Amino acid sequence: MHDHDHSHDGHHSRRAFLGSAAAAGASATLPDLGWAAVPQVGDDMAKTARAWLARLDTRQRSQAQLEWTNRRREDWHYVPRGRAGLAFRDMTPEQVAAAWDMLGSLLSPRGIDQVRGQLKIEAVLGELSGSLSFRDPGNYALVLFGDPAGTDAPWAWRFEGHHLSLSAMVAPGHGVAITPVFFGANPAHVPARHQHAGFRLLGEEETAAFGLIRSLEGAVRSEALLGDRSLGDIVSGPGRELALQRVEGVPLTRLNEAQRDGVMRILQLYAGTMREEIAAAQLAKLRETGIDALHFAWAGSQAPGRPHYFRVHGPTALIEYDNTQDGANHVHSVWIDPQGVFGRDLLKAHYRGAH
Repeated sequence: MHDHDHSHDGHHSRRAFLGSAAAAGASATLPDLGWAAVPQVGDDMAKTARAWLARLDTRQRSQAQLEWTNRRREDWHYVPRGRAGLAFRDMTPEQVAAAWDMLGSLLSPRGIDQVRGQLKIEAVLGELSGSLSFRDPGNYALVLFGDPAGTDAPWAWRFEGHHLSLSAMVAPGHGVAITPVFFGANPAHVPARHQHAGFRLLGEEETAAFGLIRSLEGAVRSEALLGDRSLGDIVSGPGRELALQRVEGVPLTRLNEAQRDGVMRILQLYAGTMREEIAAAQLAKLRETGIDALHFAWAGSQAPGRPHYFRVHGPTALIEYDNTQDGANHVHSVWIDPQGVFGRDLLKAHYRGAH
């Protein structure tokens, strides 16, 4: 996220945002399943996926579209590596444009801005590290699992590269699921003398969290603290999405209204990367399970520029943010719906309905 929020989301209060969430939740197909959003979202994803596939040649298509049962469907990661699917560097400009259209079926304008910022940061890292081929903004790949042309069968897709992983699953008739969603930043704060000096991809999230921890006092602050040292990385990484079973930190019932607003601001920043229907359905689900079930936790320094970690955790939302590596200038951040990782909740409903 940029330091200056150009999106319309940032100008609404938490109450207005949650009010729209309640309204959207009422129109969601199955709001109790969390990511179930209005059917239009799934239709848009299928339409843009078919348009992208139609622009690929046979060889590209064999890379881009894998079987629904392929084991790589849940094989996500945020390290630089080879990835399933078709990378930007192996697409024509028309194919890249169609891939961006597909991202637009998932993300808000601010979310698209954040992905573009991630590609920019990867190029910056290549320049700063002197390894342009390894730190390659072209090494971000789009892959489909299953067939978006069908009407009944579930299908999924992922867009991924270094420090970025976006997963979506469509269960026709039941809804759309996302998460895990991963955003990272290295450098988190672009150093002086670079053309993008001062750019902070996830700066607004960090600023909101520092404002919140500094507002906590006495026993409430002690309750929020997990330890004097940051954790060094997120806990809920690839294959460990549900590793955090126990909720830690201070419950929202212990916070005053401004502090509760601070927690909701963090959730709003993450949800706001998604298109409005998806963000609103998840925030409506948070209301249904009770915002008071959320906890906020912190570890490490309470001064910017030193290693720190924070977490917002409840039954329907987990956000982790760690800035430890490279002198606390390297962020790993994940957002997970513990009830709906890779759309497992929607798949259960789909298969119950199918049999």
